[in-house]
Amino acid sequence: MKLTNNGSYHTLGKEEVLKELGSGDAGLTAEEAASRLERHGRNELKEGKSKSLLQKFFEQFKDFMVIVLLAAAVISGFLGEIADAVIIFLVVILNAALGVFQEAKAEKALDALKQMSSPQARVKRNGQVAVVQAAELVPGDIVLLEAGDYIPADVRLLEAASLKIEEAALTGESVPSEKSTGTLTQTDLVIGDRVNMAYLGSSVTYGRGSGVVTATGMETEVGKIAGFLSGDEEEVTPLQRKLTELGKILTFGVLVIAVIIFAAGMLQGRGFLDMFLTAVSISVAAIPEGLPAIVTIVLAMGVQKMAKRNAIIRKLPAVETLGSTEIICSDKTGTLTQNKMTVQRLFAGGEWLPDDPEGTGTDAASQRILQIMSLCNDVKMSGTGAEGESPKLIGDPTETALVAYAQTRGVGKPELEARLPRRAEIPFDSDRKLMTTFHEEQPGSYLMLTKGAPDILAGRCSSIEIDGQIVSMNDEHLKRIHQANRQMAAQALRVLAMAYRRTGVLPDHLQPDEWERDLIFVGLAGMIDPPREEVKAAVAICREAGIRPVMITGDHKDTAAAIATELGILAPGDEAITGSELDKLSAQEFDEKVGQYSVYARVSPEHKVRIVKAWKDKGKVVAMTGDGVNDAPALKASDIGVGMGITGTDVSKGVSDMVLSDDNFSTIVVAVEEGRKVYGNIKKAIQYLLSANIGEVVTLFIATLFGAVILFPIHILWINLVTDTFPALALGMEKAEKGIMKRPPRPAGASVFAEGAGWTILYQGILEAGIVLGIFFYALNRYSSPEAITMAFGTLGFIQITHAFNVRSQRESIFRIGLLSNRWLLLAAGASSLLLLVVMLVPALRDIFNLTALNGAQWSLILGGALLLVVLVEIIKIFKPRESSLP
Repeated sequence: MKLTNNGSYHTLGKEEVLKELGSGDAGLTAEEAASRLERHGRNELKEGKSKSLLQKFFEQFKDFMVIVLLAAAVISGFLGEIADAVIIFLVVILNAALGVFQEAKAEKALDALKQMSSPQARVKRNGQVAVVQAAELVPGDIVLLEAGDYIPADVRLLEAASLKIEEAALTGESVPSEKSTGTLTQTDLVIGDRVNMAYLGSSVTYGRGSGVVTATGMETEVGKIAGFLSGDEEEVTPLQRKLTELGKILTFGVLVIAVIIFAAGMLQGRGFLDMFLTAVSISVAAIPEGLPAIVTIVLAMGVQKMAKRNAIIRKLPAVETLGSTEIICSDKTGTLTQNKMTVQRLFAGGEWLPDDPEGTGTDAASQRILQIMSLCNDVKMSGTGAEGESPKLIGDPTETALVAYAQTRGVGKPELEARLPRRAEIPFDSDRKLMTTFHEEQPGSYLMLTKGAPDILAGRCSSIEIDGQIVSMNDEHLKRIHQANRQMAAQALRVLAMAYRRTGVLPDHLQPDEWERDLIFVGLAGMIDPPREEVKAAVAICREAGIRPVMITGDHKDTAAAIATELGILAPGDEAITGSELDKLSAQEFDEKVGQYSVYARVSPEHKVRIVKAWKDKGKVVAMTGDGVNDAPALKASDIGVGMGITGTDVSKGVSDMVLSDDNFSTIVVAVEEGRKVYGNIKKAIQYLLSANIGEVVTLFIATLFGAVILFPIHILWINLVTDTFPALALGMEKAEKGIMKRPPRPAGASVFAEGAGWTILYQGILEAGIVLGIFFYALNRYSSPEAITMAFGTLGFIQITHAFNVRSQRESIFRIGLLSNRWLLLAAGASSLLLLVVMLVPALRDIFNLTALNGAQWSLILGGALLLVVLVEIIKIFKPRESSLP
């Protein structure tokens, strides 16, 4: 199939477009779609060219310290120190290889996350509605659109029911464009004037429609723009930015120390090359250049673990922010509840109807309310159902509950639709809180059915149907309706009102205010969506963790309060407030009182932004859930925007930091726990690397000041290589500490050195240096210099390996948390120990490293020194304050 009208499909009629694209009302067959996908390619925008392994390898040599090391190797070679030159080159190459490995692992993890959060589209394939990855769309596909959907490709509209699309990204117009399906004659229209087209990157804000895909991938209007771009910017988390700043400070400080050591050595008469290499070695050893990569990998691994537990992190900074979350503002329906609505009570014709199926009633009002429940919705029937079962209902949970209830009372949707086909509709929106459908009874006669919020719909009714008679609505009728509404709401039921009227015309343009008036009131339906069983426990965990849960819902205040009380969200002393009551509060009043409210009922999405800002003004870190188009501003305004993976629109998911694949509140709590664990593990890796590096710097600095040669440059480089990467990564795999959700949230913006971490790093580094220096000077006094140097090398290497076990917890004893409970750390310690032992025990390597053989007593000192640090840190932990601290 060759496309001949690309760029001017707006000038073709609907039949012409389908013919041009080789499609039809039933869409493409699966075979044809697969053939076109192979021909046109995936519906994706091309990213910048990915770097090859060789390019990534050479990029590792851009670091300033690596360049200094290479220069040192070259100088060593020129001066005849071939062994030093070879070893330095070997260390640099191994470091580069590890850097490529770390980068590749992080990229792979993040690519997997992109796949998890890739958008989907509803299409017609083989005449059936199917959900496919948007990347698999091809020209000719028929796509179905509704409010909240992203437009997945460039589309010529075939159907538009009150359809409005926000196209600001392409047109710059902030007001959504009203769409129609008519043919346009002017070929050179700008995108904003092509009202029968929809374009990739825009989103449906109102109504519904369908269209045929005219262009995908780089052939779309957005794709043409993307052709000028080279790729996405690399995402940097706040923690990574802090570490970059820390690196600059460390670099400056270490260079100063290196200069002092170099000058001191020269004054003592030591060789220029020896002191130059020593100064370089100290500089390289002291700066944990692998830390940013380790942080990225630990974050990515944490994100993958969260994904397995139904929390898909879309933006890496969210992992850090989760650990600081203090307020979780959550929707009720589907998140706190089961999202399985069931109709419990009916009020029709001015009276309560029996609960049993056989006693629903046969009067006009009873049948009319069942008719409205069955027809005034967008529920679809899937298949014919298994033997003895009804077809599966697909759609909004509230609407499927209405249809299911009507079916149990003998009013089937398919039969009704065949007799009363829908001809038009005014879709539901959160501001109007109503939905209306028009059904043809006979030519020139239409039945208009409306359902929605009782307080709003009752005000639109001028009559009521009682005992088969239509009478004028009076105050007594309104009083009984409101009383019935309150009764059901007090039982935590969600209440919908039903009304209708007949009309002889079907207008071209449906304006809600013109049609949703002078209605005939029929009755009320009361439904309940029971709380999720696991949410009550999750709320209790939140309370214990210092996190306050807040419910935000469009439901009635009494319903919301009843559910919130059952779940423990509405605690004694907390209050519930409605959107209308909230509107009466000034910004200052609400800021002062926001802490009083745990439930917000009958609110519009716009209220969510106000709630978020009020909490943030108090310095709180806020997570906000949302699933609708209008929730996007609140999701963006919050610190953690949480989209719903099942019921959420593409727009809400697109602006979210995290998406819940199960729409479950308890998953947010799981993610907070995982976020605390990840941040805690990153702090452990930082503590390990910095304390070890401080130990190396202090050791060399003091020894040099005393005029002693304690270690050669190749010793420092080798220890740095074998003890930094593996143990630090293994610490990132540490399990969550006990009681991690019994501690208060980490203050936003808190330093990685907060809560005594800076002091811990300093004293542990000094202890390391003290033990190494003690063993060195003891050996120097008792044995020869080569033996003392070898013992210092072994002690420093093994003390850093055992030190990794120290930092598994700042508070708990390693014996209490389980010495063998982190198998990754055991493997890392084993690998690092093996690499140290190889150069100390293999004669050829021992000679290259200027080491000597040791006896049993000397090995006992080395191992004793390595274990001594563990003992000293364990003793200090005993006397350390054990108040609740940060994860």
